[in-house]
Amino acid sequence: MTTPRPATALSADEARRIALRAQGFLGTPDRRAGVRGVLRHLGAVQLDTISVLARSHELIPYARLGAVGRRTVEDAYWKPAATDAPVARPHAFEYWSHAACILPIEEWPHFAFRRRAYRARPHWNHALPDGTYDQVVKQLRTEGPLTATELGGAKKTSEWWDWSGTKVAVERALMYGEVVCVERRGWKRVYDLAERAVPADLLHDELDDTECLRRLVRLAGRSLGVGTRADIADYHRLKGEQVDAVIADSGLVPVTVEGWGKPAWADPAALQTPPRGRHRTTLLSPFDSLIWERARTERIFGFTHRLEAYVPKPKRIHGYFAMPVLAGGRLVGRVDPAREGRTLIARQVTLDGPKAVPAVAQALLEAATWVDCTDVRVERVDAPELREPLTTELNRALA
Repeated sequence: MTTPRPATALSADEARRIALRAQGFLGTPDRRAGVRGVLRHLGAVQLDTISVLARSHELIPYARLGAVGRRTVEDAYWKPAATDAPVARPHAFEYWSHAACILPIEEWPHFAFRRRAYRARPHWNHALPDGTYDQVVKQLRTEGPLTATELGGAKKTSEWWDWSGTKVAVERALMYGEVVCVERRGWKRVYDLAERAVPADLLHDELDDTECLRRLVRLAGRSLGVGTRADIADYHRLKGEQVDAVIADSGLVPVTVEGWGKPAWADPAALQTPPRGRHRTTLLSPFDSLIWERARTERIFGFTHRLEAYVPKPKRIHGYFAMPVLAGGRLVGRVDPAREGRTLIARQVTLDGPKAVPAVAQALLEAATWVDCTDVRVERVDAPELREPLTTELNRALA
């Protein structure tokens, strides 16, 4: 692909601020739009099973809006809008994007290319017993939304990977687009027929692959503000060549960014006005779209981030669920949190020098309030001389 001549040259600081604004961390958040507004703005909110303070899909809106109620978050994702129509219109669905993600319901047509790809080839080694697929679809049609357990059982044994035929069938139907996940109930997917759950005006695969990709590239660029080819591809886990095929017609504009070393593309709307406004100070989920791509995080923030939950404990450096701390538009430290009753525990804290102490204390206190903790206890600080200043700052605020 021949990249057009860049229209704009951005400094590293300008690119960082554009990225922060695009991700909802710079400027006053639109509280009227709330959690649904955050979802539409980001285009994808990643799901994950780990719950320390809360699950990641709860932490995403919290990081941008502050202490929004956790029930409010779930209702915003999954509770359909009240309308005069016979079937209430959903706001979101779950599908494979960056990973398993909550997506705005308006994005359903854009993933037709992925549904077609799944239908065209075998995609896992689980055996599918004869007749099971049709039986699952028939049961959903007759009984309405059901979990895999209600369909007949999710697993054959206690092993997580040992799926039952029913689970294999309903997950395959989900990937094909015949079934849709309309809710998470006790972390279990709730499945329904797409023909019943997806609004009629969106329930189609009419967009060809090129148009699906063009729209997703444009939306990824808008959510990132500015990004390299690899950044944009990673947002919805597209292939580099898929991005190459459509980016020139996506509406994004080529730019150069100081120190990036690779061509970049920007949302033209992000270039129209300089990013200004209030910075959020907050703990970030390791699965937050601001930081989920490691190379981009290092390039923009000079911050190396790695989730260590799946690293053997003796080899962990920063902790099981180390959460980066965002303050003043920069990543200023990490906190590995835990909860013990109504005490939020900072098992391990990394600080980017003494100036980071007030911000990390503020982030810990706000998180504690959000999860209904009344105390904060610091166990270990990587720079021992900063433990007392951090503890003092916390105690002063808690007093």
